[in-house]
Amino acid sequence: MTGDSPANLALLPAGLRDLLPPEAETEALSVEALMAVFAGYGYERVKPPLLEFEDSLLAGSGAAVAEQTYRLMDPATHRMMGLRPDMTPQVARIAATRLVRAPRPLRLAYAGMCVQAQPGGALVADRQVAQAGIELIGPDSPAADAEVMAVGAEALAAVGLARFSFDLTLPTLAATLIEEASIPEPARPALLRALDRKDAAEVARHGGPLARTLAELLLAAGPAARALAALRAADLSPGARALTERLAASVDAIVARAPGLRLTIDPIEFRGWRYHTGLCVTVYAPGRHEELGRGGRYLSGGDEPACGLTLRPEAILRAAPTPPPRPRLFVPDGADPALVSALRAQGFATVAALAPAADCTVEAVRLGCTHVLRDGAAIAVAGGN
Repeated sequence: MTGDSPANLALLPAGLRDLLPPEAETEALSVEALMAVFAGYGYERVKPPLLEFEDSLLAGSGAAVAEQTYRLMDPATHRMMGLRPDMTPQVARIAATRLVRAPRPLRLAYAGMCVQAQPGGALVADRQVAQAGIELIGPDSPAADAEVMAVGAEALAAVGLARFSFDLTLPTLAATLIEEASIPEPARPALLRALDRKDAAEVARHGGPLARTLAELLLAAGPAARALAALRAADLSPGARALTERLAASVDAIVARAPGLRLTIDPIEFRGWRYHTGLCVTVYAPGRHEELGRGGRYLSGGDEPACGLTLRPEAILRAAPTPPPRPRLFVPDGADPALVSALRAQGFATVAALAPAADCTVEAVRLGCTHVLRDGAAIAVAGGN
């Protein structure tokens, strides 16, 4: 015998949690609402496995999520497997293998759980993360960018989120500027750290010939129209200019397709999954710091253009208005099944008595019901949830 206290069976590892009623049902219904919008625009659902062999899971764009991947050995084959931290690389694998001959543009949608080896920073404490998203594979055009953003915005509105913004970034812009300015290799890490921290003084210290341009770009972050004006006026290298012109074309296409969507631009921001190669987006709700979703341009299968958006249902539910709970109806023993079925069709969750109850109202309240079936009608009960 030891003096250790018994294990608390409700204790879970950091970053993992149980989702209880009614939040679990609310999340499931919200995911299906998102998926219904995606399906309405022709995005067909795929369901990749939670585990894959490491060499396929981390191939191509998957290499960028290697540090977030739990690994374990398959007892059957003795090969290493990985627990997915993000579904986009899996969808890219499916597009490049199982659906390689499918007509392009290829529109795919997905929903499922991911597990990340480390929480996503101070703003994202979860390690188990729900995802629901779309991938548009094949075209590399502003119109494709606009479709992904517009469909994502409609999906957010479908789950009751009225106010949100799409923050556009160019994660390759800073690296392109630094490369084309021939900043010495030893000086680059300090400059990138300064840009990541938005530290203007350190950018001026390490920026060399780029110091003034980078300082202007730091100040350019904000509403899309103002940021684009600043980018047009900036002294940019040819490669960087091409990136910003494509950004401007994509913004025009997004505004034309979703004129009410609030767009901001942070041209120097480069955080996020490292597989992104062009325009990227992070979705926020006013007054909240956690991301509601993230996406952007990448290469599917290593060489095929693609653009996607992954939404986080749990974060969306924390930002959206709480939906009204489904009314719960206590059904006494011996009730007419046809009547009970009709009440379910009206939206009630019917909680059937499994034995005669001495007082149906008391039993209804005990079981958290809002109504009780009496004389063929659903009667509200005082004290019901």
